[in-house]
Amino acid sequence: MRESASAGLLSREVRVLTESMFKRLRRWVVTRFFGHSRQRARLVSKDGRCNIEFGNVEAQSRFIFFVDIWTTVLDLKWRYKMTIFITAFLGSWFFFGLLWYAVAYIHKDLPEFHPSANHTPCVENVNGLTAAFLFSLETQVTIGYGFRCVTEQCATAIFLLIFQSILGVMINSFMCGAILAKISRPKKRAKTITFSKNAVISKRGGKLCLLIRVANLRKSLLIGSHIYGKLLRTTVTPEGETIILDQININFVVDAGNENLFFISPLTIYHVIDHNSPFFHMAAETLIQQDFELVVFLDGTVESTSATCQVRTSYVPEEVLWGYRFAPIVSKTKEGKYRVDFHNFSKTVEVETPHCAMCLYNEKDARARMKRGYDNPNFILSEVNETDDTKM
Repeated sequence: MRESASAGLLSREVRVLTESMFKRLRRWVVTRFFGHSRQRARLVSKDGRCNIEFGNVEAQSRFIFFVDIWTTVLDLKWRYKMTIFITAFLGSWFFFGLLWYAVAYIHKDLPEFHPSANHTPCVENVNGLTAAFLFSLETQVTIGYGFRCVTEQCATAIFLLIFQSILGVMINSFMCGAILAKISRPKKRAKTITFSKNAVISKRGGKLCLLIRVANLRKSLLIGSHIYGKLLRTTVTPEGETIILDQININFVVDAGNENLFFISPLTIYHVIDHNSPFFHMAAETLIQQDFELVVFLDGTVESTSATCQVRTSYVPEEVLWGYRFAPIVSKTKEGKYRVDFHNFSKTVEVETPHCAMCLYNEKDARARMKRGYDNPNFILSEVNETDDTKM
């Protein structure tokens, strides 16, 4: 009996080792020969940018972007925003400089008109276009050197001074507000939220789960965090319609739920692969052949600014490792502090895992049936009287 048990244990170890070797070989072959030739199109990149473009947009629809000028300016890249910033100020200074020059020209304040000694100009010491530009600059930014000033001689000059002052305040408010809003956008806070490079599939709590690791690189928390996912794939309806980027909800949870996460240390979120999961009919051998994109979202409120931010990432079939789990990264030091080792953040360890979810549930059902008894309704117990046919 002992020899047969040892032989069975040895055969099991050999079988597990052989399956592991074939799994590694299959993944290496796919990555080596098909990984570069088959570049999957992503809707969402690993850093959260959306890979989509809009074509044949009508000119009337494009005008809507100028109606919502504030959002348009905020969405601009920095080089375009700074170009608009500089152009707005220089353009307004030069434009009003031309107007001040026109006022001086109409009122004959320029030297070429040879004004008399008792002539009172509209603006003192504006003798040319350069002087008019400098006066426009001093007026709009309220420098006020005192060398050039408006007199009470011209009502036009007084009205122009008021109009430029009001317009200058509006330009300053809009452009400075746009720069400040661009700097303080929560998209920069999202850069300090990182996801694991790969997703893994393994058993967790007796169930087959898809697991992803996410970490907050800042010590400040995200308040009211909520995490969820979308599976994007091409489907064909019973009516024959092909839907590209069809979205299927993927529920991710941690042990305490999927809302109001205590995001002080890296978390491992998981999706249970049950009968309602789109991964239920996939297997380790067919996963790499699937065509899908798993997009994961994390919404939360920044603790310091109370602004809402969203972090996104995506996984394609090549980035989903079947039969692996994440290496532990949290430890406790001798001083009583908890230490997070980000060297192992995306590191995975191979574990024994069923090669499909259906096999796991079938195995559980078989074990449950073996433990249960069955009643035979046609079974009838009949009593038999034993008689002693031998007589002494």
